[in-house]
Amino acid sequence: MATSEVQTVSTAGDKTRTALAVALVLAGFVAYFMLEDQGGLVRWASLLVAMIAAAAVFFTSESGRQLIGFGKDAVRETKKVVWPERKETLQITLYVFAFVVVMALFLWLTDKTLEWVFYDLILGWKK
Repeated sequence: MATSEVQTVSTAGDKTRTALAVALVLAGFVAYFMLEDQGGLVRWASLLVAMIAAAAVFFTSESGRQLIGFGKDAVRETKKVVWPERKETLQITLYVFAFVVVMALFLWLTDKTLEWVFYDLILGWKK
């Protein structure tokens, strides 16, 4: 049985908040470059204030609340993960390294064999 997600329709207020957040980000960048005669502290402060204001406006919109909910769900799911013990982690790491070494040797041998077949036997080129 397939489940379908229900999507909420953005209201005009949410669209306005999102547009205002984007406008605040752009205003922060414009202020940063327009205040080049000022000190670096003033430039960075204007950019930081605009970014904080944009984040505050965005997180009051429906999209922002959904993003916060997604983050909370992700943290909750991560807490459910059963992490391997140290011994198991070391064993798996050693298996991976051993596999890499075996594959490197196999590919090197394959390369050298094909080189010998093509250059020495078929083409007759001696190095």
